This record gives sequence, structure tokens and C-alpha cells, in this order.
Amino acid sequence: MYMQGFLITNEWFKFNNQISYMQSIYKQFLLSLYFICLLNATVAFSQPDKAAMGIENIMQASPVMGLSVAVVKDNQIVYTQSFGLKNKENNTPLTNDCIFRIASISKSFSATSILQLVEANKLSLDQDVSELIGFKVRNPKFPETIITLRLMMSHLSSLNDSQGYFLLDAINPDKNPNWAKCYSDYEPGKGYAYCNLNFNMVGTIIEKISGERFDQYVKKHILDPLNLYGGYYVDGLDQSRMASLYEYNVDSAKFILSTNAYAQRSAEIANYTMGYSTPVFSPTGGMKISATDLAKYMMMHMNKGKYNGKRIISKKSSTLMQTPMSSEEGYGFAIETTSKMVPGITLKGHTGSAYGLYSAMFFDPKKKFGIVVICNGCHPAYTEGYNAVLRKTVNCLYENLIVN
Repeated sequence: MYMQGFLITNEWFKFNNQISYMQSIYKQFLLSLYFICLLNATVAFSQPDKAAMGIENIMQASPVMGLSVAVVKDNQIVYTQSFGLKNKENNTPLTNDCIFRIASISKSFSATSILQLVEANKLSLDQDVSELIGFKVRNPKFPETIITLRLMMSHLSSLNDSQGYFLLDAINPDKNPNWAKCYSDYEPGKGYAYCNLNFNMVGTIIEKISGERFDQYVKKHILDPLNLYGGYYVDGLDQSRMASLYEYNVDSAKFILSTNAYAQRSAEIANYTMGYSTPVFSPTGGMKISATDLAKYMMMHMNKGKYNGKRIISKKSSTLMQTPMSSEEGYGFAIETTSKMVPGITLKGHTGSAYGLYSAMFFDPKKKFGIVVICNGCHPAYTEGYNAVLRKTVNCLYENLIVN
């Protein structure tokens, strides 16, 4: 019995070992299956996930209120996402349909409008601006050198913002005894100085030549044909969609609401003078639009003036806008050429900053990709001439969604 019991026990151990071995194989099989599924999921979703994780890391490393982004690759929008808050006071999350005052990217809408009027033979880029705007525009130090739209839209006009740019009175000799201070010491065409007054004057000329109020002209001739929601007239837009803008105070480490970013303009409109009150709309920085719709507008410029079957400007005009007028600055007509936003990669576009907002719109017209980033408040530090948070976000999107 003892021997028999021993044999039974031995057989039982063999059987038990076989079961354990089979269980081990089965576990390995399940584990392998799990990793295969995980690998497939990673391949399908890793790049957008990596981009989102990268942006979240940027927001954790530096104070950021909110970011809205859009990425174009192979001539198609491939990624849109929003992070952070639309409104801090109500703890409202930022969403893709939020619209922002995009600041100086607005200048390209004004330049595009001018080129439409040039194509319609209603004005010339080399015409004396004095004839177009209705008062003398001439640097008193160089009275024989005319100032043209070509010079104004490329910031080569010798104008500056020292007297302000929210009213044309600043440069009008009949309104401001200090009008001469609006001009720098160099001859028009011989030096570059970024100047907002240039484009508020450009917007005024659009109004005078077209006979249409500036905001209505841009809506009718650019936004509506491209089926974009936005505009310069704050009172005519859905207030609930507007992302609040915040200045970040470095000393107090706090965000401060910019209450004037979307100031109502009803009173000014009620007393509006066509062809003079135009800076009320801020042609130099007052466009309000979402990141996604700005990406569609960007694609129009990326495709030489045409998007979704609608031609906004000719190929010739589009090329002119994107051709640098100043070699050192790389600035054309409200579109700059730079390799500093993404190191070593030549892109065309523009940035904006106002009321705590920072915006970027950059694209490659040959490789058909582009990136839009709009931030409604962040740390104001700069690197390589651009807001650091903005630049890091653009590079994160480029590395994860364009290169890979």
C-alpha cells in the first residue's frame, strides 16, 4: 500500500505540474495578446496623444491659462484641440469653438483686402498714401520721398507708434501739433520698424476706396467666402464664445483679467465717420476668430490665395504677400519668413500679442503643412524673438504631428 500510495502521489505531482505548465503558457499567451493590442493602440493614437501630453507638460512647467491649437498636414486639418480654461472666474474649460482676439495676425486680413482692391484696379501699391487717405503723409525729414502702401504694409514706411495708433489724429497734421514725431529719422524705404499705425491707416484706406465699412468689407470678401466665423466688430459676435484674455503678472505670479480686450464699440459706431474712424475696429490687431477657422484661413494663404474652391486673391498677389521686402527681418505684406520659430525649418506666417494673449500662425506653402496656436494668457518670457510658451507648443506639434 505504501508503494502504491507513493506511485499515486508521484503521478499526482506529474499531473499537477502539467497543469501548472499549461497555465503558465496560457498566461504568457494572454500577456502577449495584451501587448499586441497595446502596441496596435499605440501605433494608431500615439502621435496625437504625445502632442497632447507634450502640451500638458508645457502648461505644467510654465503658467498658462489656456491653449487652442490646430494642425494642417498634407493640406488637411489633422488635429484640433483645446487645453486649460476659457474663463478663470467661472472655471469654464476652453473648447475648439472659442474665439479669440488674435492681435497682429489680423494685419494679414488687412493686407489681403488691399491686394483684392489692387486686383480690381481701384488703387496701386505705389501710389502716394496722401492721395488715398485724405491728408498729408510725408516724413518731414525727407519731404520728397513719397510713402506708399507697399512701404506701409512691409513696415518700411518710417512711421512709428510714438504718438499712439488708436486714432488717425496722431499723424494728421491738422489734428496733432506733434504729428512729426510719428516719423523716424531714416528715409522711407531705407529702414524697418514694426508699426501698428501703418495698418490702422491701411484699414482706413480700404474703407475709403471700397466704400464699405472696414469690418463689413473683411466679412463680405474674406470671411464669408471661406465660411469662417469671426470678425472685427465685437458687438456683432457671439459673446458667449469669446475666450477671456489674461495678463500674467510675474511679480505676483497671478493672472489678471484684461477687461478691455473685447470692449463694446456701440458708442463709437454711433458717431462713426467713414474713412476716418476705422481704427475703432483695429485693422492692426482686432480680428476675433477660433484656432480652427484661423487654420482654414491659413490654408488659403498656403495654397496661394485659394481654399475650398474659393479664390480670395490671385497667385501673384499671394506670392507678393509672402515675399520678404526686408532681407534681415524677412517681412513681406503682413507675412514674415523665418526659421526661428521651428529651428532650421523655414516657415511663413505671423504672430500676435495683446492683452496677455499670444498667437501664432505659421505654414510651409510647399510641403503643405501649418500650425496655429492661440494662448489666452501665459508667462510673457521670450526666446528667439517669440513667446516661449507659444514657441514650445508650435515645436511640440511640429515634432509629433508633422514630422511623425
